Amino acid sequence: MHTELTLLALVVGAIAITWVCRRFDVSAPLVLVVAGIGASFLPGVGTIGIDPPVVLLVVLVPLLYSAALGSSYHGIRANRRPIGLLAVGLVAFTALVVGLAAWWTVPELTLAAALVLGAVVAPPDAVSALAVGRRLGLPRRTMTILGGESLVNDATALTLFQVFVAVAIGAQLGAWDLSTGVPLFDATEMFVVAAAGGTAIGLAAGWLVHWVRRRLDDPTIEAAVGLIVPFGVYIAAEEAHASGVLAVVVAGLYLGHHAGEGGYASRLQEAAVWRASDTVLESVVFALIGLQLTTVLAEVGEVGPLLVAGVAVTLAAVLARIVWVFPTTYLPRVLFRGIREREPHPRWQLPAVVSWVGMRGVVTLAAAFAVPPEVPGRDQILFLAFFVTVTTLLLHGLTLPWVIRRLGVRESGGQAEVLAEAQAQHDALQASISRLDELTEDANTTVRHTAEKLRRFSQLNANSVWEQLGRSDSEAGEGPGAAYRRLRREMIDAERAAFVEQRDAGDIDDEILRRVLRRRDFEEAMLDRDES
Repeated sequence: MHTELTLLALVVGAIAITWVCRRFDVSAPLVLVVAGIGASFLPGVGTIGIDPPVVLLVVLVPLLYSAALGSSYHGIRANRRPIGLLAVGLVAFTALVVGLAAWWTVPELTLAAALVLGAVVAPPDAVSALAVGRRLGLPRRTMTILGGESLVNDATALTLFQVFVAVAIGAQLGAWDLSTGVPLFDATEMFVVAAAGGTAIGLAAGWLVHWVRRRLDDPTIEAAVGLIVPFGVYIAAEEAHASGVLAVVVAGLYLGHHAGEGGYASRLQEAAVWRASDTVLESVVFALIGLQLTTVLAEVGEVGPLLVAGVAVTLAAVLARIVWVFPTTYLPRVLFRGIREREPHPRWQLPAVVSWVGMRGVVTLAAAFAVPPEVPGRDQILFLAFFVTVTTLLLHGLTLPWVIRRLGVRESGGQAEVLAEAQAQHDALQASISRLDELTEDANTTVRHTAEKLRRFSQLNANSVWEQLGRSDSEAGEGPGAAYRRLRREMIDAERAAFVEQRDAGDIDDEILRRVLRRRDFEEAMLDRDES
């Protein structure tokens, strides 16, 4: 019972802290990590350890799947070169640089074991960075690149981790000689097979689930199937010795890309469920990172000699990203005319922001705890992984908002996006009115009157986007769309109050009340969506 109460306190406390941070516009991940560190020293707080397979399956998999559902396939495809350079090239480069730094500064680590540490700390966690970027208005393309990187870099790092662990154990047992090319060949083969297998399984699973859901015609069952998908895909891929993380990401991208072909009710339910689960999981994860401090200290014993190594490894991880981002941003444009014509040279401030998004997260700690005891220097790897995770969270988390504001990196194409949305709304309106005219061409007076009301409502809805291109409300006054939303909200509030009074008076029962309130809730959600 003590364990259950501890877990309950962790979840409730993490959500409460997240709510307070959102209320006062403070970075929740930073506060949660600090709170977790402080709580780890309190008497009576039980140790909540990280079980790597459980954390990967229960935390990482649903978070990646949810992020993939909300990602843009076309955006990722259009930016596949910079995303690939970050998610694959940078991860491998960081693993090498960090591995060499650890090998030189920690005597207990062999080169293979140091590369295991490099793979552990290679993938940054973009959750808090994307939240900051969204709040401060980072350019859309930059957000797409960072989001695409966060989807794929975990799969790259975990695959490298498995490869380097196999090499380290093989070298320790004398099975492999690191001076030969055999480990490199085997490592490359393992990486390619895992990546190709994960991609294939993800595509197959996404296609199959989409085919099944389109034939269910039951929003609740469709949403339930969606909850099962990431776990089933991950387990299937891992059983096939492929990358389960990559399979989940590919399946999520496929289903998110085809979400418009399903029903509205399943989309609404699924979006609400994943938003709530993301909030819980992200809150618990960062608190859990802080709570690991006492466990890490107990594992490693004397930490004094490792502090210098921790600083060196952290600097290597931070500098590796900076050293990689700037050349890979500009060099391809210099060398290849096609890239230069498609993608003009960006201002230096953009790669500067991208190079400073290097917070590590739960993947790093889960991988560190998953290092087998046979790997030399496992305790040192665990401490250094924790040191890098906490240090980068605090360093980048505290300074990233300042860096974005100081460099003036903001979205500048807002009007163009509104114009594109308004044009799309206009074209869709014309198509819907044409269809309405076809259906009511020979209709009676009542139907024609109803059609005219539908036409006016559709026109008002489409014009609400055009209003954003004009002057602000303070300059031009309240527009028709804003007036409609304000007045309709007041009417809906009055209708709700009347329904509740009728239920309390016994005129209607609770089932009728829930049904009529649900209709008003959907309408108000539409009004809020039009305003956002």
